[in-house]
Amino acid sequence: MTNLRKSLRVIYSNPLTLFSVIVLMIMLILAIFPSQIAPMDPQKAHYKALRSPPTKDHVMGTDYAGRDIASRVIHGVRTTLIIAFSAVILSKSIGFAWGLASGYFGGWFDLITQRIVEVMLSIPGLVLALLLLAGLGSGKMTVIVAIAVGGIAGTVRIIRSSALTVKNLTYVEASRSMGAHPVRVIFKHVAPQCVAPLLVVASISLGGAIFAEAALSFLGLGITPNEPTWGNMMSVVAENFLRPLWWIAVFPGLFLTFTIMAFNLIGDELRDSLDPRLKGEIKND
Repeated sequence: MTNLRKSLRVIYSNPLTLFSVIVLMIMLILAIFPSQIAPMDPQKAHYKALRSPPTKDHVMGTDYAGRDIASRVIHGVRTTLIIAFSAVILSKSIGFAWGLASGYFGGWFDLITQRIVEVMLSIPGLVLALLLLAGLGSGKMTVIVAIAVGGIAGTVRIIRSSALTVKNLTYVEASRSMGAHPVRVIFKHVAPQCVAPLLVVASISLGGAIFAEAALSFLGLGITPNEPTWGNMMSVVAENFLRPLWWIAVFPGLFLTFTIMAFNLIGDELRDSLDPRLKGEIKND
């Protein structure tokens, strides 16, 4: 609780971090109540306002089909956050368990699994996601899995490093010498000490997951345009490059930028507060 109170105190004392918290709270509200907040149906075409720039009726303009951009951006928050959180939870859960086992048991298991991790780290996460989507096809679940797979290896490396340090502490060695089962030692002594770096990695990875979803949707391999996300909204401009409409790309892009920035800033603060040793080691998945 002391570390948590310290982190909250740091957040409220840092204007940028406080701004990030406010941004994420707004996004959370939009994700929970999109129908109540959005001014219009995101799928409804307004044929009298095709390709309309921002006006008082359509504050962010309309797209090529006459759909209200503001409503689509707001409804896109939920889909974007669901995909990002699901991918991060999946990748960090696998990476946490893998890293703990690799760091604690060592030996041939660690040797083999670390070679696998090195191969995975040699492939950029977005490229790995593209390869998986090419084989599995598009869809919400496949996008989540593709993004998650790209984030596993980095988590394994960081958790393994923490587990290697913790398993050699005196009280952990004492527990082993008393005949405690390895699983008990891991869950009771090692895993709790690795939670702080896990939280830091997860918070920073959320920004990377949001960017990955946007990139995949922009390339046409993510969520179908019928379900608005910030990425597939911006892809419409690329598809109609002969008649570009700046507002279709700018407003989703602003939401995307501020959300990623907010997650990264909060992740940096958590890193400095909970586990400063990770500084310089963590990269966005």
